[in-house]
Amino acid sequence: MQYRRFGRTELQMPVFSCGGMRYQHSWKDVLLEDVPQKNQENLAATIHRALDVGINHIETARGYGTSEIQLGQILPRLERDRLIVQTKVSPTADPAEFRQNLTQSLANLRLDTVDLLGLHGINTAEILDWTLRPGGCMEVAREFQRQGRVRFIGFSTHAPTAVIQRAIASDQFDYVNLHWYYVNQDNWAAIDTAQRHDVGVFIISPSDKGGHLYNPPAKLVELCDPLSPMVFNDLFCLSHPQVHTLSIGAAQPTDFDEHLKTLPLLENADRHLKPVCDRLHRHAQAVLGEDWLRTWAIGLPSPDDTPGHINIPAILRLRNLLLAFDMEDYAKARYNMLGNAGHWFPGEKAEHLSQVDLSECLRRSPHAEKIPHLLAETHAALAGQAMARLSNA
Repeated sequence: MQYRRFGRTELQMPVFSCGGMRYQHSWKDVLLEDVPQKNQENLAATIHRALDVGINHIETARGYGTSEIQLGQILPRLERDRLIVQTKVSPTADPAEFRQNLTQSLANLRLDTVDLLGLHGINTAEILDWTLRPGGCMEVAREFQRQGRVRFIGFSTHAPTAVIQRAIASDQFDYVNLHWYYVNQDNWAAIDTAQRHDVGVFIISPSDKGGHLYNPPAKLVELCDPLSPMVFNDLFCLSHPQVHTLSIGAAQPTDFDEHLKTLPLLENADRHLKPVCDRLHRHAQAVLGEDWLRTWAIGLPSPDDTPGHINIPAILRLRNLLLAFDMEDYAKARYNMLGNAGHWFPGEKAEHLSQVDLSECLRRSPHAEKIPHLLAETHAALAGQAMARLSNA
């Protein structure tokens, strides 16, 4: 395993982390005795496999159902100094509710101290305010920190880049969990801000949100050859020293195996990446057109500034991936979350275009005239059964 300094925490963080949202029994809280023994044994085997390959960062959240109580049966039995344990608790408008949830989280894990506490889902300016305002959730987190029950405090986010940058620039956080990978590089400015503030950078879900890379389409496999799409994406992310760790949301012990193939390539990452990046770009350019590929995102409004709250940037990005790389399963799954995931994936699908006038909100786009047609085309291709976030399932 390779390790990187995790910002000002000074922790030596493995470049892969063991995320805890795919191996748990249930997304809902249930009694420990209702967790099947087979599931608990799989979770234990996954943790031991992680440690065997040097992945000593174990990450979970209060919102991950039984993940915490199941880990609470394993982690206290392990050598504590060997572990970096992280949990995440969502900020609330009422700090007393946050305190209760944080207390429950630590009780579930059965640990005296967690190394990393993440304020989970700072996705809007309002939630950031709940966290940082006088008497807010950060004051509760600081109290736990003074008591020695929390070592470092960070945040996880699906927010617009500007909100992420504002949170980092507050200098109240030691690290950030955010999205950034080959198919969506919008948050690079936030990573740059994190580097300037010496904040640790943890990439959320590079294999799932980064393109359903556990089951990639044949076209993407062909374009990434001789790398697998998963190894390509890992290498792409980790080739940037500003990125410190990628979450592997392992559901079983073997889920680490493909990721580990990245490690021997890191020393010469550019040599392995360049031909694949060039091939992907040339193919996308041939399919989508050079002008579109270069300018499609210019002047697009946010969902809040769009009639009907249509998430135009997300929809057009999914269209690009569908057409260029045949990423149909990923595009459909993400598209059908629109309207069902709240602030975790904001905005609506393009299903009521006849009822809205987009001309004003698209006035800064060089493609204003054709975008409504492209939205309608994409809706026809991707619309299906509504998809909820896993934690709401």
